[in-house]
Amino acid sequence: MTRPDDAAPRGGHRGVPHTADVRVEAWAPTREECLAQAVRGACASFLDLTDAVPVRRRDVEVRADTDEDLLVALLDEVVYRLDTDGEVPVGVDLEPVPGGLRAGLRMADADALPVTGAAPKAVTLHGLRLAEGPDGWTCSVTLDV
Repeated sequence: MTRPDDAAPRGGHRGVPHTADVRVEAWAPTREECLAQAVRGACASFLDLTDAVPVRRRDVEVRADTDEDLLVALLDEVVYRLDTDGEVPVGVDLEPVPGGLRAGLRMADADALPVTGAAPKAVTLHGLRLAEGPDGWTCSVTLDV
């Protein structure tokens, strides 16, 4: 995947049309920022985060054997928090740890934000990608809604 021409040099995300699901692409100079952009893109696919204010912080560790599995684990955490606590991350701080990531998620109440689409129910493995290239890191992920 190449970064869109109008993308900010630091990183970004965008939704991509996909039949009956939501597809998110993200890019950034580092793996951790690319993953953070994927989380932002996933949340922005169904909520307007423009005026979102974090009300609590969740510190979690996610573990995985591959970079792609790490992307899935991180987004699974987002879906889990939405389903169980009714909250979404509006800020993401990621730090690599052996075998995974330490994530500081600054959470907002999902009910306090304008709904713009269907909420994700699961992360799919179809077309999953997270890789480093000459311009930094890129990823693609599909979310079941």
